[in-house]
Amino acid sequence: MGKTILTILGVVLAVWLVMTVIGAILSMLKFFFFIGFVAVLVVLAVTAVSKLSKSNS
Repeated sequence: MGKTILTILGVVLAVWLVMTVIGAILSMLKFFFFIGFVAVLVVLAVTAVSKLSKSNS
């Protein structure tokens, strides 16, 4: 009886750990995507300012 309870508890903890790790990875990927999006916006803004500056000179 005790072995069965510990086995069930182990499986539940393993599933919880897997779900936690998947959530952490998805959160990290979302954060990296956001940082990359901001970087692309900065590059586009700098490029636009540079082209406007060259055309006015």
